[in-house]
Amino acid sequence: MTSTSLPSRISTDIDFDRDGKQISNLVIPYSRNESAWGSLLMPIAVVKNGAGPTLLLTGGSHGDEYEGPIALAKLVRTLEPENLRGRIIVLPALNYPALRSGTRLSPIDGGNMNRVFPGSRTGTVTPMIAHYVYTELLPLADVVLDMHSGGSSLEFIPSAICHRLENPDLMAKTLAALTAFGAPVGLILEELDMEGMLDSAVENQGKLFLSTELGGGATLSPVALQVAERGLQNLLVHLGMLSGAQPVETPQTRLMEVPDGSYYVIASEAGIYEPFYQLGDEVRQGEPIGQIHFLENLERSPQLLIAQQSGTFFCRRVQGKAERGDCVAVIARELP
Repeated sequence: MTSTSLPSRISTDIDFDRDGKQISNLVIPYSRNESAWGSLLMPIAVVKNGAGPTLLLTGGSHGDEYEGPIALAKLVRTLEPENLRGRIIVLPALNYPALRSGTRLSPIDGGNMNRVFPGSRTGTVTPMIAHYVYTELLPLADVVLDMHSGGSSLEFIPSAICHRLENPDLMAKTLAALTAFGAPVGLILEELDMEGMLDSAVENQGKLFLSTELGGGATLSPVALQVAERGLQNLLVHLGMLSGAQPVETPQTRLMEVPDGSYYVIASEAGIYEPFYQLGDEVRQGEPIGQIHFLENLERSPQLLIAQQSGTFFCRRVQGKAERGDCVAVIARELP
């Protein structure tokens, strides 16, 4: 038997088939020096009313990304079952240990939640949570929204994001949901590395998946949080899950894409990064987007970082210090 065919070691008292609002915890086994029979209690909520789609909402996959967890917590407090058609399952702190410590990765095992799917029932805490989501929650879900932002190192134009899919029907449904979300940018993103992502786990099952990148810098922006809250309502309306509700009016979504790795700008040396552009500025191919300073050697000239493609300055590195191999910028172009 494979790991994903075995039941999860995580438990909960939530009844996923019961109508109403339930707020509880996932009980995650966590034996350690300080607590031999210890566990982590990770928040989960389910709101259900009759038949209809099931929407799985996750945030906090990285613990220094706050817009998703806050928007989802607000939704849980305000959404009443009588206004809903179907079921939403909410995990606002998917990498719960990381969110508690304010770090991208789990302080327990160093795990990156969005690189360990389908997870492992016998693994450490991070793959154990991923295994629960993969084996227990994804089979229930019709649609998944995983809310991200730039965290400590990056800042984005607030965006809803999907991938380019081979299935034309699923691609059309995904683009419709992407546009309905109503973010300033709707982006088709080619990832640098998709191994172990929740995105791939959902898409490989033929289900509709959306993500977001909402601001960044490990802060909460009022603008980005508003995009998140409006987007959640608009997605629920789009899926026909909110009784009598109308979508929140938003400016038209700008459809863009990052079609390959040449739209990422990577630091080739370590130093202090000086950007030349603000988010939203237009960048031309062959022009420098910033430079790396070498303060240990004041005689050395900075190294220019050159844009390989033209487009919009979509993502920037927040931190001044950059290591060799760090992504310092992403350029996006208009969707053809």
